[in-house]
Amino acid sequence: MKKILTLTTILLSSANLLLAQGNKHFTFHGTIEYNKTSNVWAMLQKAINKDNEMWYQPRYEQYKKTKPQFKVLKSTLKFGNNQTLFMPIEPETPTAGYWSEPMMTAQNSTIFSDFNTGMSTSQKSVFEETFLVKDTTRHIKWKLTGETREIAGYPCRRANGLILDSIYVVAFYTEEIPVSGGPESFNGLPGMILGVALPHENVTWFATKVTEQPIDEKSLTAPKKGRAATNKSFMTVLQNAMKDWGTEGKEYLKGFSL
Repeated sequence: MKKILTLTTILLSSANLLLAQGNKHFTFHGTIEYNKTSNVWAMLQKAINKDNEMWYQPRYEQYKKTKPQFKVLKSTLKFGNNQTLFMPIEPETPTAGYWSEPMMTAQNSTIFSDFNTGMSTSQKSVFEETFLVKDTTRHIKWKLTGETREIAGYPCRRANGLILDSIYVVAFYTEEIPVSGGPESFNGLPGMILGVALPHENVTWFATKVTEQPIDEKSLTAPKKGRAATNKSFMTVLQNAMKDWGTEGKEYLKGFSL
């Protein structure tokens, strides 16, 4: 009798789960618009140390007088066929540039990810040179939590992760877009990532709009121009170029590695 009751309970639970899923609307293809928001004042202030304060402190004070605290950049993510294409949108007004704002505030990469093959192609602008980095999609150690929130009209669940060995990541993903992608190279969750925060880096990405629409296969193609590289060879080039840049060089490496 107990076995019958247990089997009945399992069948009822499965039926309820299928019914709940049946009432959901899943989005398999479309375009997501993101805002990347950087707290530039906080970034500049954190960069000040005893070795650079003589020139960095005045730079920080001048920036506060002439520039807003938050810098917002826009981007789009097209998705379909279990593939994504992340593309930065050029700002209407020119940004301050590499040398007056932290590297983490910039958007320098167009990234195509194919989750059918586990491969990605990233076109990265590094100062005056363009690289075409082909490698596996980024592996992120995620831990799911029970926290939820709504982003761009979609119910999302929180996950915590770690990238580049030491950067703490908070992400919010939705199972109603069953593609394991997200902005930049963030991926690997059981649904599309609509929100990302790097709390210690003072930067976030959040979706502002999701448009469900058919995506032409021709518009979901990897970038093709640039100096060929893998993740490892790309990092070697950067490390060699910035080996004498000290703390600032490490910040540039972070920014170019997203």
